[in-house]
Amino acid sequence: MRKVVMAQKRDYTRLILVVCGIFFALFIVFGVLNLTNQVDWSMKSLPTTDLNEDGIIQRPQEVGIDTNENGVIDRGDVFPGHDAYDPDDFDNDGNLNEPDGINDQGESPMKRFLNFLFLGIAIMIGPYAFYATKKQSDIAAIEKRLPEFLRDVAEAGRFGMTLADAIVVASSGRYGKLTPEIKKMAAQIEWGVPASETLRLFAERVDTPLVNRVVTIVIKSSDAGGGVADVLTMVAHDTKEAQLMQAEREIAMSTYLAVIYIAFFVFLVTIIILSVTFLPKIRLAGSNIAAMAAEQGIEGGIGGAELDVTAIPNIEIAFFLASMIHAIGDGVMAGVLQNGSVPSGLRHSFIMLMLGFVILLLV
Repeated sequence: MRKVVMAQKRDYTRLILVVCGIFFALFIVFGVLNLTNQVDWSMKSLPTTDLNEDGIIQRPQEVGIDTNENGVIDRGDVFPGHDAYDPDDFDNDGNLNEPDGINDQGESPMKRFLNFLFLGIAIMIGPYAFYATKKQSDIAAIEKRLPEFLRDVAEAGRFGMTLADAIVVASSGRYGKLTPEIKKMAAQIEWGVPASETLRLFAERVDTPLVNRVVTIVIKSSDAGGGVADVLTMVAHDTKEAQLMQAEREIAMSTYLAVIYIAFFVFLVTIIILSVTFLPKIRLAGSNIAAMAAEQGIEGGIGGAELDVTAIPNIEIAFFLASMIHAIGDGVMAGVLQNGSVPSGLRHSFIMLMLGFVILLLV
């Protein structure tokens, strides 16, 4: 019975998906709590350092570059915080007071929700993608040594051994990742399982088109009788040729994989440049126009022209959202182009997603 149990192969895919799904749901709950402003779990904290060195911290100090070039980082410079409604500050009518212009949260509720959303997606796809990729790597290692095993079985068959005896003899050899599978087949044969059945069970465990095709041909040849050794030799040669073609395809596709990564990082750099240079200048220009209009007592800006900067936070969120979607889509495309595998693409998505998230968080 122990030898029969050896033929069973554990698969943790379902367990990993369930655990990751629970964590994903938990992160969605965290995101909703931040979106509704019940909690403030900003991933960018508001600074409280006296950057303008006046001896007093009247408000959370501004962080960024000295865009107005006055020698200090002040209100005219980059200010990444969010001016939220104070849930404990009600007026006489029982309504929440309007934002007072002082940023009291590191990030807006929508930005905090997106942070937890994409972290949840990363946790959802990351472990599954790496586990599935590890399984594919093991299967590829098994398939790589399969032609060698078939040739050895064919040689043993030419010396008069049956297919079952040849498999048992081959189980003492070294075939890398394929060796445990051969030992399982030998154990089943010694227990009394027919050789054709052990090969079928082997095909079910590995379950790839190449292995299924090889096993089907060998089983049909064995059932029909005749020169099984010659059939095994031809199948081994055909399998080796198929593997060489697959290797050439992966080498050719590696160029496109590099192009996808470069395109993603170019997009990310463009977003960073816009966020740290262009948008602060727009914010500064809008503030200057509003200040000059207020000094002159003109409503509607100077000369009837005004620059609305209230949309800048939404633009920053759009940049962040586009970067994360770009990472997921590019990763899946990279995996499909590389080896036609979506789980492999999810691994690239996880890598791009985390890199993009960390880089944008530090900007």
